[in-house]
Amino acid sequence: MDIGKRILAIRKEKGMSQRELAARAGLTNGTISLIEQNKTSPSIASLKSLLDAIPMSIAEFFATLEDSNDTKIFFTAAELTEVAPQSGPAAVSLRQLGDATTHTLQILDETYPPDADTGPELLSHEGEEGGLVVEGEIEITVGDQVRVLGPGDGYLFDSRQLHRFRNVGKTTCRIVSACTPPTF
Repeated sequence: MDIGKRILAIRKEKGMSQRELAARAGLTNGTISLIEQNKTSPSIASLKSLLDAIPMSIAEFFATLEDSNDTKIFFTAAELTEVAPQSGPAAVSLRQLGDATTHTLQILDETYPPDADTGPELLSHEGEEGGLVVEGEIEITVGDQVRVLGPGDGYLFDSRQLHRFRNVGKTTCRIVSACTPPTF
């Protein structure tokens, strides 16, 4: 997906200027311009702030079309939708199962290379989320609590609490998570 082109189209559809979107999202006008031109990739937290300003969830932004006459039940690994627009060696990958806008549950296959995180800003959104660490280690901050989890460990919390995910280990971390409702 062309992240910049999609943001530009949605912004124009909502009748917003770059300056208005920047002010609402707490970003600079220059940052919005660079993102729309695909000259920079927003962190997950920055993209969340941008979409909250529209308002739109990440699930809606990356929605894939499912044929309503033939509900899709099974998905191959290649059919998961990447919802993390980052690139580079420390880029987070969040692959979504199906079109979360047509379900009450959002399921993600998350990959965090060493030193990767969801961004310096803490995330917050409606709902609850939980997950299990499949491999590696992840530092999770929820409110004033910080914990490093390893394989087999899990988490479950109210997503309205400020939170952040960061790989502090030496190997890639993989998590399978769920969010309900799909507001991320």
